[in-house]
Amino acid sequence: MMEKLSDWSEIAKEYTEKFIDYLPTLLGALALFLIGLWVIKIITKYVEKFFQKKDYDETLEKFAAYLIKWGLRIMLFVLVITQLGVESASLVAAIGGAALAIGLALQGSLANFAGGVLIIILKPFKVGDWIEAQGVSGTVKEVSLFYTKIDTFGNQRAVIPNGKLSNDNIVNYSYNGNRRNNLTFGIGYDDDIKLARKVIAEVLSEQKGILNDPAPQIFVAELGDSSVNFSVRYFAPLDVYWDIHFRVIEETKTRLEAAGISIPYPQRDVHLFQQNKEG
Repeated sequence: MMEKLSDWSEIAKEYTEKFIDYLPTLLGALALFLIGLWVIKIITKYVEKFFQKKDYDETLEKFAAYLIKWGLRIMLFVLVITQLGVESASLVAAIGGAALAIGLALQGSLANFAGGVLIIILKPFKVGDWIEAQGVSGTVKEVSLFYTKIDTFGNQRAVIPNGKLSNDNIVNYSYNGNRRNNLTFGIGYDDDIKLARKVIAEVLSEQKGILNDPAPQIFVAELGDSSVNFSVRYFAPLDVYWDIHFRVIEETKTRLEAAGISIPYPQRDVHLFQQNKEG
């Protein structure tokens, strides 16, 4: 029993001496880690201020800041591990093996990362654009490395993986700055086509925001089953597009009715025949 206690005492003494000898290295690594985090924080703030002063794309700013921050953290991790006495060759081999294992386990995430890089480089859209993709339409609020966040018309937040987003069709309604509207108005077959066109043209001319170049178009597009259908096309800036859209519909209906022009709707005539029964 005494021999076992003596052995344990020698082992504890040995490891205590090793810990005391290793303590300066451990404290040095801890100091390097804390100082490194402080320096990274300062550099990150400086980079963010630099981008704020320049008129760069917001998506590119976030991507660059994110990449710099995590690149510096990886470098700090390598320095701290090396300070603790781990050989560089062993560290590189361990990082390579871990990277391979993580890559196989996170194939979907890596696809999203690659998609995020493509979106940032190719710029099919930017923050603030109104887009339609993956069955969702709304305003782009954030483009990160893995996901794109969109606020829908109903004020709902949609999060779309960048991998799917970069490999599918994207409709960017904000890209050209102006948007064309196409409305259809029907009048009766007995109504005056020229008068109806004049009324619609007056409504369009009174709307502030409708562009004169290209000029609005009003033409008969179809002879329908119960109406003569006008196609009304015009361009308007994005910020007033919907306001003009709703005003034109309301004003056109009111003015056509005031001018004595009917706006037909589908209806069905039912004819009843009386038959005489014999016998």
